[in-house]
Amino acid sequence: MKQVTQRPRDGLVSVVDVPLPALKPGYALVATRFSLISAGTERSKVELGGKSLLRKARTRPDLVRKVVDRARVEGVRSALEAAREKLDTLAPLGHSAAGTVLEVGAGVDGLVPGDRIACGGDWAAHAEVLGVPRNLIAKVPDSVPLDVAAYATVGAIALHGVRRAEAQIGERVGVIGLGLVGQLALRILLAAGCEAVGIEPDPEAVELAERAGARAFRRDDSGLKSVVRSASGGLGLDAVLICAATPSNDPVELAARLARDRARLVVVGDVQVAADRAVLYEKELELRLSRSYGPGRYDRGYEEGGRDLPAGYVRWTEQRNLQAFLGLVASRRVNPAELTTHRFPIDQAARAYGVLSQPDGRRPFGVLLEYSYEVATTGPVETRPAARPRAGDVRMGMIGAGAFTRSTLIPALQAGGAVLAAITSAGGLSAADVAGRFGFERAAASPEELLGDEALDAIVIATRHSTHAGLAAAALRAGKAVFVEKPLALTEEELIEVEAALGEGGMLMVGFNRRFAPLVERLAGELGDSDNRVLTVRINAGPLPDDHWLHDPDEGGGRLLGEGCHFVDLLTHLAGSRPTEVHAVAVPRPLRPLECSDSLAATLRFGNNTVGSLIYSGSGDIRLRKERIEAFGGGLAAVLDDFRRLELYRGGKRTLVKSRQDKAPRRDLAVPRRCGRQSGATLSSFLRRLDSRDPCARGVSSDRAAHRGLVTPTSHLLASRHESIA
Repeated sequence: MKQVTQRPRDGLVSVVDVPLPALKPGYALVATRFSLISAGTERSKVELGGKSLLRKARTRPDLVRKVVDRARVEGVRSALEAAREKLDTLAPLGHSAAGTVLEVGAGVDGLVPGDRIACGGDWAAHAEVLGVPRNLIAKVPDSVPLDVAAYATVGAIALHGVRRAEAQIGERVGVIGLGLVGQLALRILLAAGCEAVGIEPDPEAVELAERAGARAFRRDDSGLKSVVRSASGGLGLDAVLICAATPSNDPVELAARLARDRARLVVVGDVQVAADRAVLYEKELELRLSRSYGPGRYDRGYEEGGRDLPAGYVRWTEQRNLQAFLGLVASRRVNPAELTTHRFPIDQAARAYGVLSQPDGRRPFGVLLEYSYEVATTGPVETRPAARPRAGDVRMGMIGAGAFTRSTLIPALQAGGAVLAAITSAGGLSAADVAGRFGFERAAASPEELLGDEALDAIVIATRHSTHAGLAAAALRAGKAVFVEKPLALTEEELIEVEAALGEGGMLMVGFNRRFAPLVERLAGELGDSDNRVLTVRINAGPLPDDHWLHDPDEGGGRLLGEGCHFVDLLTHLAGSRPTEVHAVAVPRPLRPLECSDSLAATLRFGNNTVGSLIYSGSGDIRLRKERIEAFGGGLAAVLDDFRRLELYRGGKRTLVKSRQDKAPRRDLAVPRRCGRQSGATLSSFLRRLDSRDPCARGVSSDRAAHRGLVTPTSHLLASRHESIA
């Protein structure tokens, strides 16, 4: 299918072929008929992309701060590589579309294939087929054409702004900025029985507002204040919606001057929120912000998880605002069709975006893209001819195309000489982008396509944690060698499923990389077979947003299983024995299950009586280096600081070893490449050779005893009691 994308580095807009998005529970697949280009929001994206790196940095200082913070923690080189990767990654465009339902996922009620719907949010991109969560879908009334329904998302933004203004029948409400959102806000105000007053520098926009029945004035009118006061009966405006987009604070200052005493000012557009305090104080004005389409926006539980907000407490959610706007259109009280100035087929999307920055004689307001997708075209996207298989080649398929895949796993595979045969991702776009940039033969439509490909020797799984066990088990049953990013599983039941699929002849490797770091290998060698070992690992992980998917017990499993498992494996490696007993306590967090705490302390006893402690904190300042390991035993005291600096103390002498930070994510990945063709080897034989020089054996573990300490349900692990895991 076709999708419109932008390359952030240069702002280039292009139409690319991508696989269809995957159908997930709680989602629907939609064949797009029309999508709306938001002339203000999307123009700013394209214009930012076309700026030089220096001008980008000046425009988005918040992103520059993120790069600087990362450089302090991980080093300048790592931060620059991440920034370059971000700039080179194709980004989707669009957030307002309409079409027909192709298929519905489990848990989606009230929709059937063929239903006409409008959809919004980050999922309503400019693409021929969309995968949209159920709470961002609204049925289109029979009387509303789909090209008009494509305005629903932008209409919901305007409608939510009107709701935030608490506009009453008969009130005089101003709208500053008469772009697409401002024009729709004026029409909604008129439909609600308000007197709408528009203000805008552009005479075309003023004329368009007047044709809708509003009073509209030029911003540069020297007598603007007196004219507006006269239009409001000398009182001033009861409320003002600020729908402009400008780095200036002029719209907010103007709104304050035009408003009556105790009026409401609502910021809908992208403006500097600053005003003369004296004016705000003297009039006792109320300044409010309007957050996009309404309650539910930026709430993962609502948007992605399908959790609705009760109407008795939250009357107008994102979805209900979409429905309400379509209701206004169906009743003919609002007519977005009069705002449509341009139409383009999707193949001419670059031309459509060009109109935004270089108008073809008239100002663009509603710019529609048109689609004519046929369901038959569902195959993979070929990026280069398939290589002729050679003896010894290992053909790799990859599931997942996220940042870690791009920055770490793929370069490691390339360095190891593997054949990059196919890649797939849930959305399709990231897989097509990665396939083209890194030389995969094709971007596949689904994991099932890879698992059914007999020409693939091995599968790399780098998706979200909740999918790891199911995909690993399916790949093993398909006879593939499997490399899966940590964690292998989130529950005991998932682990049992993987073990059953593994059998005696399968091959599985989990991406625990810390044990392969060069300085860890040096530390392990210095410890040797010493007894009385005491080990400590301290992780200053830094905070994640409360709604981050890693905190979701069903999707991410919490930070202990999501990342802490790395350090349980590291402690096991340095101990030279498996854990037999664990005790842990966690800091509880409001609205989060205990197993998803990101601050905890754990003590582990190993089979050889080594004792290890793990301190993991998600509440510290990230400027302190993230990972610190201390080891004691056999007369040795050692400190490893963030995999860059190893201090060894023995016999009264100190040895310092320095290195560029290396956590060895590439070194452990070389193992499955060399092992992939050894179909006759069993995992038990690999385990028996763990301490040998055979590179195929190192780090390969699959039996229950090896993983149980990492997969034991954390509700038990954090229950402040001892747990035997022998």
